[in-house]
Amino acid sequence: MFGNVLTENANIVQGLPPASAAMTLDSDVINVANQHSVTFIIHKGAGAVGTGTVTVQACDTVGPGNTTAIPFQYRRMVGTGNAWGALTVATAAGFVTTASANDLYEITVDPAEVTNAIVNAARGNHFVRLHIVQVDATAVLCGILVILPRQRYPQETPISAIA
Repeated sequence: MFGNVLTENANIVQGLPPASAAMTLDSDVINVANQHSVTFIIHKGAGAVGTGTVTVQACDTVGPGNTTAIPFQYRRMVGTGNAWGALTVATAAGFVTTASANDLYEITVDPAEVTNAIVNAARGNHFVRLHIVQVDATAVLCGILVILPRQRYPQETPISAIA
């Protein structure tokens, strides 16, 4: 019998339900204190040809209060295919999405970058979110999933990552 390997070995969070917007979009704030890595998946839908600047922000509180953009890695899957593009290192400035529909973006964050961020250094907080700022006037239809593949201390029921 097959087990559901992904959901048994990873905590999957709906970081932002699918929405159509020509504005700033933020995922839920995620607590990375018990995580080895964090992966955000942006799924752009049909007709979602607007572009946005994607950054990852370390947050000092769940509010999120103060934020600091941090470096991360990302790659893109074009259209309806199943081949990921090259992994790219992004600085804190982030990257601009491509003006196309039905793309996936995988954004991977090292929790050490979160705890090393200036906003968190004195406080020891471990919060992060994905931040998208609209570049042009065309709306973007997208949703964000958060995948937390390996907890530092695995449990039968994963520790909640929603801050």
